[in-house]
Amino acid sequence: MNRCFLSILNSCNACILSPVFSLYEDLLRPLLFLAEPEKVHEYALHGLRLASSLPLLTRKDQEGPLRREVFGLSFPNPVGLAAGFDKNGIAIPALAALGFGSVEIGTVTAVAQPGNPKPRMFRVPEAEAIVNRLGFNNSGAAAMAERLQALRKTARWPSIPVGINIGKSRVTPIENAIQDYVESLRLLRDCGDYFVLNVSSPNTPGLRSLQDPAALGPLCLTLREELQTKPLLLKIAPDLTWKEIDDILATAESTAMAGIIATNTTIDHSSIPVARRTQGGLSGQPLRDRSFEILKYIKTRSRLPVVSVGGIMSTTGALARFDAGADLIQLYTGFIYRGPGIIRQICRALVERGARY
Repeated sequence: MNRCFLSILNSCNACILSPVFSLYEDLLRPLLFLAEPEKVHEYALHGLRLASSLPLLTRKDQEGPLRREVFGLSFPNPVGLAAGFDKNGIAIPALAALGFGSVEIGTVTAVAQPGNPKPRMFRVPEAEAIVNRLGFNNSGAAAMAERLQALRKTARWPSIPVGINIGKSRVTPIENAIQDYVESLRLLRDCGDYFVLNVSSPNTPGLRSLQDPAALGPLCLTLREELQTKPLLLKIAPDLTWKEIDDILATAESTAMAGIIATNTTIDHSSIPVARRTQGGLSGQPLRDRSFEILKYIKTRSRLPVVSVGGIMSTTGALARFDAGADLIQLYTGFIYRGPGIIRQICRALVERGARY
């Protein structure tokens, strides 16, 4: 299976996707879906990691019609990869070569951790969804910092923005969360172009309580001061009430956060068959409507830039997010179900729309 991923990646140039990607849904995905989800994910990352060492995958973007400036950074196109796919930052050059306009790595924690017991990742094909309870499995901030510092010294570091998504270590008590986040940020602040404060994953006990303004305010303010000039964004849950979102927006604005990523996965499994429901965060098509509603709500309440993520499974869905005011979008489950070709399709549709974008 590793050879399969490598052969696909080796067939494309840094900025041009091969037509072979159009066969993904018909040929490759059915084969991949025969294996356990997390095992396929490991195979894919291993192949992408090997491909990242190839000079032909080095991507250097020129000025183009889709380039836009958001929170002080220049994005060659507005279609990014969401956090969670490359938790340890091992495949950044290859992911950039697929055509993403940005790559967000992590979630990373100060303390290396194995995550929750397996199995912890489940497909729901009839709903085009994924349920995961991975639990921030990663090699830790120090290991990531060493890896990224080494990559930045090479010609393989991409010209797209690279974000780093930071979470709380499971072993750290919630009352010590600020120190835990600060430790990660101090190790990684020279490695990323922007940073994301993740307080919304449903898979770390107590984490979502940090979205309460009493906890969120001091956390945002401390990390904002620690990071100084680089953008710091806040990733929120889709299961919040409108009042809770209002409170979060007020906190984000008062602490000079650079933007909002809306949204993380949902704990509401009512839209999938009962037999498929299990503990964990649900992503994909069932999250589409709620994520879209929250995007529209935020745009009526705040001037903060919004990165919209959650249930974007098609070009039509992506264009709707931009029409609703999204500054950028991110893919994860849509990337799994549609393959790399979805990136090209969205970008092509945006170019065809021209001034309306």
